[in-house]
Amino acid sequence: MEQYNPAKIEPKWQKYWEEKELYKAEDFSKKPKFYSLIEFPYPSAEGLHCGHPRSFTAMDIISRKRRMQGYNVLFPIGWDAFGLPAENYAIKTGTHPKATTEKNIANFTRQLKSLGFSFDWSREINTTDPNYYKWTQWIFLKLFEKNLAYKAKMDINWCTSCNCGLANEEVVDAKCERCGGEVIRKEREQWMLKITEYADRLILDLDKVDYLAKIKKQQIDWIGKSFGAQVVFKIKSSTMLEGEHMYDLPVYTTRPDTLFGCTYMCVAPEHELIEKFADQIDNYEEVKDYINQAKHKSEQERLNLEKTKTGVELHGLKAINPVNNEEIPIFTADYVLASYGTGAIMAVPAHDQRDYEFAKKYNIEVREVIAGGEIEKEAWEGEGTLINSDFLNGLNTQQATDKIIDWLEEKGFGFGATNYKLRDWVFSRQRYWGEPIPIIICPHCGYVPVEEKDLPVVLPEIEEFKTSETGDSPLALIVDWVNVPCPKCGADAKRETDTMPQWAGSSWYFLRYADPYNDKALADLKKLKYWTPIDWYNGGMEHTTLHLLYSRFWHKFLYDIKVAPTPEPYAKRTSQGMVLGEDNEKMSKSRGNVVNPDEVVKEHGADTLRVYEMFIGPFDQATPWSTQGVVGVRRFLEKVWQIGHNLDDKKRGNEDDLVFLTHKTIKQVTEQIETMDFNTCVSAMMILLKKYQEEGCNQEIFRLFLKILAPFAPHLAEELWQNLGHKKSIFLEPWPEYNPELAKESVREIPVQINGKVRSKIFITEDMAKEEIKKLALADDNVQKWLASPGGLAGKEIKKFIYVKGKIINIVI
Repeated sequence: MEQYNPAKIEPKWQKYWEEKELYKAEDFSKKPKFYSLIEFPYPSAEGLHCGHPRSFTAMDIISRKRRMQGYNVLFPIGWDAFGLPAENYAIKTGTHPKATTEKNIANFTRQLKSLGFSFDWSREINTTDPNYYKWTQWIFLKLFEKNLAYKAKMDINWCTSCNCGLANEEVVDAKCERCGGEVIRKEREQWMLKITEYADRLILDLDKVDYLAKIKKQQIDWIGKSFGAQVVFKIKSSTMLEGEHMYDLPVYTTRPDTLFGCTYMCVAPEHELIEKFADQIDNYEEVKDYINQAKHKSEQERLNLEKTKTGVELHGLKAINPVNNEEIPIFTADYVLASYGTGAIMAVPAHDQRDYEFAKKYNIEVREVIAGGEIEKEAWEGEGTLINSDFLNGLNTQQATDKIIDWLEEKGFGFGATNYKLRDWVFSRQRYWGEPIPIIICPHCGYVPVEEKDLPVVLPEIEEFKTSETGDSPLALIVDWVNVPCPKCGADAKRETDTMPQWAGSSWYFLRYADPYNDKALADLKKLKYWTPIDWYNGGMEHTTLHLLYSRFWHKFLYDIKVAPTPEPYAKRTSQGMVLGEDNEKMSKSRGNVVNPDEVVKEHGADTLRVYEMFIGPFDQATPWSTQGVVGVRRFLEKVWQIGHNLDDKKRGNEDDLVFLTHKTIKQVTEQIETMDFNTCVSAMMILLKKYQEEGCNQEIFRLFLKILAPFAPHLAEELWQNLGHKKSIFLEPWPEYNPELAKESVREIPVQINGKVRSKIFITEDMAKEEIKKLALADDNVQKWLASPGGLAGKEIKKFIYVKGKIINIVI
């Protein structure tokens, strides 16, 4: 018998699968379809690290199993290849991003193929291919046509290193998600997409899909729909003459029932009120300094509940509370955002913890208007009975909310309102390596869409990739490309030089897989009707409020214009936990804890890496890498190899323990692949293999074992399947069916404790009575030994015999 040699057998089977086109999906097959999807990777220069294969292996296992269950499976792959890393590398080295990207894709392709994933490579896509981004541009034009794409001057997150605008979702701890540079607030004209138009549908339609609960919650929280009221406060200055018209300051509040408890106002540092009353604010220079400090903080940093609250009072201005005509101070504070609500808040320190901390710091009155809390210690944010609130006294929170809204509307001081935290999507970047925005700017006609017949607008070749100090894209310097006639009037005009963000190409790529070579449409509608929605999509939790939300928005829009046949793109969405370094920290080059899959494959084989990634721990939880664990899995596969070459055909019979345990394991693996409990699947197969080692195994039983192992370790399974005399691939075989009677948990082993410590284990059956179990436990040799031990138990009577059905026994002495 040859030794198990992955380096020999794995390339052999990879070549076989490719030549036979074993994993090529068939359009319009009579088989039931199954569209299995992973988030297509960004091809970085570093290549794959050992965190990447976890998601890929999981979906490969599911895809392989579904093929064996008779499904027509589409499991595609492609490249999300636009983005800043390649451009930043170009800035440093002068190497064109296209060349870098092509090199990286070649490396990623080699790595993915070496791991034996059953992708349909015939449908490979690349977001930087003009034949692909032609349709990304086409979608933008449709959004523009429907007034869902617009350009606006606004304060945005600005990366001081990349010199470009960022969406809120791309800012992490006040740093650029892509490059780690400092992010400030800066006013700039940007292209925006009206994702807010779809806010309600993005929430409501989550009821139609099978997503992890935490994914749904993150999306709902990010959209942040709330109900409340808009209330108008009058602004009074110290220099205002009697009878002079006062400025109206509208605020949005989710708690209008607490209006009588409002003791100060807060406006965002960017609020127009400050500039409007600049000459009437006595401490304007102090206020101006504070505003400049706020510009260097991201929205996330400003909203951080744990940070110390800061602000400056606007001396010389007062707000008038409409319910009691009290004059209250006005502050500017960076925990108030111009982009949320009206950019101003009514502060009720007794019933909002942020306001409470601010009020304590600046010695502002804390007035309780809802009974139930201990406001000497903290704000009471719950519901209760209204107090100190005039005509609202004695009402509960809901009654008071309804009554105060009616009162505000009757008096003309406000109205009931709905608000969202979600902002429109900042969609332009001042970079080169992205899809050109297909708009021409004409001095007479304004923003004019490029005609569809002229798509794609292809990125020109350039030599200087750096964004200008003014923040203009490198494309602005390409005069021959920029200067064009207006498609409408023929006058001299200029192309838009901003490009799309990396999220653009990934917002619809799953549709292109259905028809990747179509040059007449984004994809053929009949093919989309056959393949969509995606049956199972797995990806990182970090993309829940980025790619996942954006792609749902685009898909809904495409559904509205009858390009996509379903209202939701993904029927099911799951997520994997991160693979950490052996030091229990996130893998990174700076920490020196990155594990290269090439090295693992070279030393132990792809099947070892695949099985280990599934065995490492619960799939949805972060787990540290263990070199020792990899070695353990390699030993397991070596044992499979040895048993596969030493089968004992004398082992037969349906009553045999091997048959019972085999069918039990088939049942467990069949069910737990669907629940993504891959670690317990591997554990069950290890237990079964141990039984084979102890008692021997015949060909009939081993064939069943190979079939359930095959999705996890496809190369080894193929080789051993061939050794058993089979000519065709194991993946053309049907998935094994288990016999429910043989798979029953009729016999189980349970621990026996004496005074809370495990001293033995006994086997029981499901239908065994408690008295019978007691006799069996007390007759056990180990239990007898401990009961007769000289440690004080001998001769003592049993006080209690506790049996937790099917789980544990505890004998109390």
